[in-house]
Amino acid sequence: MSGPFATDMKLATSHTSTTDTTSSSKPGDRRRDLVELAVGYTLILIVIWTPRPWQRWIYFVAAGFIVVTTWISFPSWSAMGFRTARFTQSIWLAGVALVIATAEVYIAHRLRTLHAPLGPNAFLHRYWGYVLFACIQQFLLQDFFLLRLIRLFRNPAHAAFVAAGVFALAHLPNPILTVATFAWGLTACLFFLRYRNLYPLFLAHSILGIALAVSVPGPVVHNMRVGLSYLTYHAHPGYHRSH
Repeated sequence: MSGPFATDMKLATSHTSTTDTTSSSKPGDRRRDLVELAVGYTLILIVIWTPRPWQRWIYFVAAGFIVVTTWISFPSWSAMGFRTARFTQSIWLAGVALVIATAEVYIAHRLRTLHAPLGPNAFLHRYWGYVLFACIQQFLLQDFFLLRLIRLFRNPAHAAFVAAGVFALAHLPNPILTVATFAWGLTACLFFLRYRNLYPLFLAHSILGIALAVSVPGPVVHNMRVGLSYLTYHAHPGYHRSH
C-alpha cells in the first residue's frame, strides 16, 4: 500500500501507539473485551431485527449493557474523544462533509429528487432526533467498538477495518446505507485514531446523513431504515409531491 492513504494509516497507528495505553491489556481484559463486543453487537442486531413493541424493551436492555460496560472499563473522557484538544486541527472534517453535502443537495435539486423540509422550524423538527442518533452511533463506533478492537488486534489499522465492517453490517439489508456506512466508518475510525476527538465526527456524520436523507428519494433508501423496518417499509402515495 502506498500513497497518501498509506501515510495516513501510518500516522494514525503511530499516534495511537503513543496515546492509547490500553493496547497493552492483560489476557483476561482481552477476553472481557471480546465478550462485551459479542454481547453488545448481538443485542444491537436483535434490536434492529425485532418488531415492535418488543423492540423497545430490548433497546433498553442493549442501552443498559453498553452504559454499564462503558462505565466499568471507563478509560477517561479524553481517551474517549470528549475533549477540546486537537479540535481546531480536526474541524476540517466537518468542512469537507459540508462541501460534499452541498454538492449532493445541488445534484438532487437538478435531478428533482430534493425533498428537504420547508423552513428552519420544520427542518429542526424533523432532524433533531437524527442528529442525536448520529452522535450515539459515533460514540458506539469509536468508544464501544473501536477501542476494544484496538486492544484485541493490537494493530489500530486492522481494528479500524473491522469496526467499519461491523458498523456497515448493522445497516443491512439497506444497500445504499451499507456501502455508505462502511466508507464513513473506516474514515471515522482512521480520523479518530489520529485526532482522538469525537466532536468533528458528530458534526460530519450529522451533515452527511441529513444530506443523504433529503437528496435520495425515500422509496429508494427506504427513509434511511435498516433491518426489519427496511423490509416492512411502504412508500406513501404521492411521496415526491408531498415533500
